[in-house]
Amino acid sequence: MIVCVAEKPSVGAYIANVLGAKQKHDGYFEGNGYQVTWTFGHLCALLDPQEYTEQWKAWSLSSLPMIPPRFSIKVSGDAGVHKQFNIIKELINQADEVINCGDAGQEGELIQRWVYQQAGCKCPVKRLWVNSLTEEAIRDGFQKLKDQSEYQHLYEAGMMRAIGDWLLGMNATRAYTIRYAQGTGRNRQVLSVGRVQTPTLALVVKRQAEIENFVPRTYWELKTTYRDTLFSAQIPVEDGEYAITSEEQGQALMDSIKDQPLTITSVEKKKGTEYAPKLYDLTSLQVDCNKKYGFSAENTLQLIQSLYEKRLTTYPRVDTTYLSDDIYPKVRGTLAGIKDYFPQVAPLLGAKLPKSKKVFDNKKVTDHHAIIPTGQRPDAMTADEKKVYDLVALHFIAVFYPDCEVSNTTVLAKAGEIDFKVTGREVLKPGWRVVFDKEPDKSDNSDDSDNSEETKSLPAFVKGESGPHEPLLKEKTTTPPKYYTEATLLRAMETAGKTVENDELREAMKENGIGRPSTRAAIIEKLYQRKYIVKQGKSLRATETGINLIHLIVSPLLKSAELTGLWEKKLREIEAGQYMAQDFLAELKEMTAGVVRDVKSNKAGMLCPVCRQGLIIRGNTRYGCSRWREGCTYAEPF
Repeated sequence: MIVCVAEKPSVGAYIANVLGAKQKHDGYFEGNGYQVTWTFGHLCALLDPQEYTEQWKAWSLSSLPMIPPRFSIKVSGDAGVHKQFNIIKELINQADEVINCGDAGQEGELIQRWVYQQAGCKCPVKRLWVNSLTEEAIRDGFQKLKDQSEYQHLYEAGMMRAIGDWLLGMNATRAYTIRYAQGTGRNRQVLSVGRVQTPTLALVVKRQAEIENFVPRTYWELKTTYRDTLFSAQIPVEDGEYAITSEEQGQALMDSIKDQPLTITSVEKKKGTEYAPKLYDLTSLQVDCNKKYGFSAENTLQLIQSLYEKRLTTYPRVDTTYLSDDIYPKVRGTLAGIKDYFPQVAPLLGAKLPKSKKVFDNKKVTDHHAIIPTGQRPDAMTADEKKVYDLVALHFIAVFYPDCEVSNTTVLAKAGEIDFKVTGREVLKPGWRVVFDKEPDKSDNSDDSDNSEETKSLPAFVKGESGPHEPLLKEKTTTPPKYYTEATLLRAMETAGKTVENDELREAMKENGIGRPSTRAAIIEKLYQRKYIVKQGKSLRATETGINLIHLIVSPLLKSAELTGLWEKKLREIEAGQYMAQDFLAELKEMTAGVVRDVKSNKAGMLCPVCRQGLIIRGNTRYGCSRWREGCTYAEPF
């Protein structure tokens, strides 16, 4: 008998139907030589500290660091979880072969492997690896099963991720809570510290500090209107400075040109090409859904996961925006499957579909390709699912349309001794833009600046023409950076805190990002749950608890997005077989010991809630403000 183990009941039921296993039993289906069962996600987990040794039951600095000589797992959950595990165990122990039908990713591989280990699986294990849950994909996948050993590196990367999160999370949380948390016993506040959540929180706290400490500066811009077109003065400045720093200076410049004619000195037109927006990976889909519909990252993940399970879209937990070459022959069929729902498909079906390296690139695809429609009839969707589906489908359709051709015009002019400039853009052939009702928003932040004047069509200026103009002086004030939204925080996590606008550069930086596409939404949710951040409108704000936590953390590893990104890169290298898991484990243990040493040697803690200047210091009988000699009255007994 061949036993198939899916990641959840609904997927198991569909696979059973495809395989002809029609007979339903308690916890599995059977038929046609197969038994198809399922997990409920994380059936197994690493042991808790006290399950390794009684000495780790009590929280004390003397017991840290907690580094088990060997990590072990357990069945984790309620009676229903244990019941399902026992069903899986019984089926596996009687099986001739097991087929891992779990989620085709790092986390899915780890979940399944732990179940097989805990169940004492002795028979051969094969791996089903599919990009979608359509009947065609599943049948094709069962024809191409691979031995479990081919995914060993994927499992090792998942295992190291879990161990790393356990080591740093358990040890750092206990260390910082014992040393710095207020209250005692059950009333003591737990300071949750994590490998990914803490540097993410640090990004929010840093941005908030930049905003709160921002000192606005006033400056002036000299502009002039000629033929109903607004030109901007081009005055050389030093880096970081502004050309006009006082109204008097600006008025003098304006006076020097108001009676001088404006002369056009150059008119330059260049044809340009605008490419269609890239296909979606999970992060870019979460970003767009947050900007367009206000969906949280977690909400978007749930919606696209539901569409995947309904066989309407491909595997969602991906970090590439490219397709592999073998998808190209299937594109026409996919488009034909959705043509009744998207009239934009019709022009494509009668023509040869382009195959661009901006879409198809085997080097940019590893286990899974970008998120695209499967070609199944898009029925039975909720209103929110339809919003997400439409985004995925329209991006897929648009990449097969012609490029958008534009004409970019730059006009230079001169009045007196001052140079002026204006730029404009004209769409010559809309190309892919006709797919969308309006131009898709490619930026991560909305901006209320005067950018619109740089993208409009311009009158037909001629070099040498001259005439009167109307100069004006515009007072401006520098503005602080914007608070993070979920969309911009996701982008910051993807690029380890660096601001990157260029799509190609951002793609190259993904391997150094914080966390994985599949985990970033959960990290943000955890920050909400811990009350480290709150949402005000779309803006994310760090709470006092979150700010204090980042202030007291002394280990750069725990709050540096860049260092955490480098660690993430090593996990990817383990997955690719380019780095040894045991070497990474040795680094983990050393890092953990270093974090604990930092806490033990540091006496200062949270910002004082009374004076907001000193730090809380724990003594033998009380904790209180370090500025008590300066008169701060904050002190509490243990």
